[in-house]
Amino acid sequence: MMNWVDGILNVAALLLWLNWRAGTGDPLGRRTPATLVGTLRRAEPLRMQRWHLPIVLGTFLFLRAVLYWQIGPALRWAGTLNLGVISLSFRSDWFGRIFLFSILSFALTLGIFYSWLLLLSLLKGPRPVQDFVRLQLGRIDGWSPAAKLALPPVVAAISWWLVGWVLTWLHINTQPASAICRIEESLVVALQSYLTWKFPLAALLVLYLLNNYVYFGKHPFWNYVDATGQTVLRPIKKIPLRVGRLDFTPVVGLTLVFLIAELAGRGLRLVYARLSY
Repeated sequence: MMNWVDGILNVAALLLWLNWRAGTGDPLGRRTPATLVGTLRRAEPLRMQRWHLPIVLGTFLFLRAVLYWQIGPALRWAGTLNLGVISLSFRSDWFGRIFLFSILSFALTLGIFYSWLLLLSLLKGPRPVQDFVRLQLGRIDGWSPAAKLALPPVVAAISWWLVGWVLTWLHINTQPASAICRIEESLVVALQSYLTWKFPLAALLVLYLLNNYVYFGKHPFWNYVDATGQTVLRPIKKIPLRVGRLDFTPVVGLTLVFLIAELAGRGLRLVYARLSY
């Protein structure tokens, strides 16, 4: 139950973050020429400034840690950080550790979300979804496909290498055999970041399949689903998977996504386990 609560609170924290990031795209939040001041006015006075949101987010993560610290020991619950190749446990009766868990749990959620945005940026779907992706990624959306493809594992490797020192010092994770081993572990964790792409890819393919057989209207969202779905399925489009009016291409694509992710995940877990001994 507590894991579900943690997930819901991570989503709430993510919404705070997105609200803060979206402030950069507010045309009324930018400087306006003096000639337009009289015509561009908000209907209501702005009650919360943009710089308040990071403070609210930090307070939220702190109060969440206090909540876990108060009720976690009674429920015999420990915060669990699942990185795919390794799962880390944080005791809830030690405030310092559960506060670190609160921060890292949100950081992991944020990292996964931005990794998904990078995937959508690579797919280059139509508006308005792509406008949201561009707003959140900023200049990164304009990077080359190779640079965007390399970014998730690079960030993951550096983050794990830095956080690993703290986790080892707190005896939450085991001490690597050597500095080289720590780097190798970081690389394995970095490759794991690609496997989170199976979820947005699966969601796109399921929606693409539904849109093929159910008419949902001409909403721009379904145009986006159709365009990006075709992009994802392009590598297997030449395979004859249509029988009459039934097109099994999305089903085969969905199966391949999970099959490849499962095999790759098992391989990475095996490699990480060998590095840990």
